[in-house]
Amino acid sequence: MKRAVIYARYSTDLQNDQSVEDQIRLCKAHAERLGLNVVGELFDRAKSGASMFGRPGLARLMQKADADEFDVLVAEHPDRISRDIADLAHIHKTLRFRRIEINCVNGGAMDTVQIGMYGVVGQMQREEGAKKVKRGMVGVVRSGRNAGGRAYGYRPVPGRKGELEIVEEEAEVVRRIFSLYASGIAPRAIAATLNDESVPAPRGKRWNASTLNGNGQRGNGPAVESDLCRQADLEPRAHGERPIDRTANFTNQS
Repeated sequence: MKRAVIYARYSTDLQNDQSVEDQIRLCKAHAERLGLNVVGELFDRAKSGASMFGRPGLARLMQKADADEFDVLVAEHPDRISRDIADLAHIHKTLRFRRIEINCVNGGAMDTVQIGMYGVVGQMQREEGAKKVKRGMVGVVRSGRNAGGRAYGYRPVPGRKGELEIVEEEAEVVRRIFSLYASGIAPRAIAATLNDESVPAPRGKRWNASTLNGNGQRGNGPAVESDLCRQADLEPRAHGERPIDRTANFTNQS
């Protein structure tokens, strides 16, 4: 009797955590129909199929393949293994070299043509989904609302999705940071001053220079917005006036 390993995955923490158990249940029934002996169950929860990296379940699967611990990989669908054309082809090629078959509940035994076809479809669906998410977020931002993520200096308005209100205590810290930077004090020195005064950081226990330096590609942080922070208008604004990104720049970077 051939040995089988089941692999399951779901993409984000917004999906049902029971998705993995549902996939494993379907795969077990499929393996039983094929007369396979299931010797292992591997999975990745809330992991994107866009890459092989950061997926411990898949990494363990490939290790088991290298050790010749199974003969058939069972998954609900090829896109559970990967939604990237190159990655799916690489996994298939590696397993085929080791005489391991990929057999899916939806699709059956996978050959090179099917892997290519499912790989193209999976990547197209992933890319189209990413475009729709981005389009939706742009619409939210254009309407003056927050598209998500914790913004230092603001807090959500209860019952009003996407709307923010100023947290005055944090806003004072933001004003001070921009004023200090505008006067020529380096981000590292500003962070040290805040730590010495035990000012709570946006995330974690301490302020770091990287928290204040910002990101050049995103166009945030006092180091990036040096021209703006030298202007007189350093005030955060409430919802309806479109919050200034300067306050929200210190978002989960410490």
